[in-house]
Amino acid sequence: MHLLESHEKITRLQTAGLVVRPDSPQLKKYYEILKNALHKHGVSLLVEAKSAEQLGVTGIPDEEMFEKSDILISVGGDGTLLSLSRRSYRYNKPILGINAGNLGFLTDIKLDEIEEFVDKIFEGKYRIDHRMVLDVTLISKINDKSLIAFNDIVLSRPSIEGMVNVDAYVTSHESHMAKKHLNRYYGDGVIVSTPTGSTAYNLSAGGPIVYPLTEAIIVTPICPHSLTERPLVLPADFEISFESEDETIIVVDGQDIYNLKFFDAICIKIASKGVRMIHRMERNYFDVLKQKLHWGSHH
Repeated sequence: MHLLESHEKITRLQTAGLVVRPDSPQLKKYYEILKNALHKHGVSLLVEAKSAEQLGVTGIPDEEMFEKSDILISVGGDGTLLSLSRRSYRYNKPILGINAGNLGFLTDIKLDEIEEFVDKIFEGKYRIDHRMVLDVTLISKINDKSLIAFNDIVLSRPSIEGMVNVDAYVTSHESHMAKKHLNRYYGDGVIVSTPTGSTAYNLSAGGPIVYPLTEAIIVTPICPHSLTERPLVLPADFEISFESEDETIIVVDGQDIYNLKFFDAICIKIASKGVRMIHRMERNYFDVLKQKLHWGSHH
């Protein structure tokens, strides 16, 4: 399925699951509005245990909530939504991000828009975007470890004075290209990013902004020692892997940390399914981009 051409709709909506940003009891009003707006349409709202605790309501364990919910809702910023997307990934439920802070790249519904948007969901006036994620495997002789990255995988130096020295290899099954040495990255590190993650760390390291519904892998060196190093965008059927003799820290989505020295390699490719995000019909990525990055405005 082409990522841009999703006319998919939610087939059943009887139960929604909610996660809110940690340590934010002030988000109770979002919960009340959401609960009432959904209740009007006969939808019950389940709250994940940790979120329920800070809201002062009854909650259920997250796995049970992912299982029972037809859609999942995150209230907070992009970080809250990112965490929910990763934790609920294998359940493949559509996710709605409600923004309780500054304008997010992922969360676009504000407090005063909740009621109206819930009504729109029942009128079919919304869209579901499929966001590509990366399938990450830490290769080891004993036991491979598999995880997903929604934004990025960062390979970085273990200490401030050290350097990262990693070899990158690429393989493409579709174009029958066997494993090929691509580059030796020497410097502060390398970021491997999804198009969604292209506006995160990748952007501050000088990487390109890639439209979020594209399928591509973005590889950006961090402060490389050679001036010839440049960001690279690989097509969807490529796999990239890294190996190193040195200690190299691997950070996935800014949340999980591993050390490459305990593994033979890290292998990264596009996952077979993406994350389904519920958005307003009229939401335009370029408007968000202009607003967030202050494009076209006179400073």
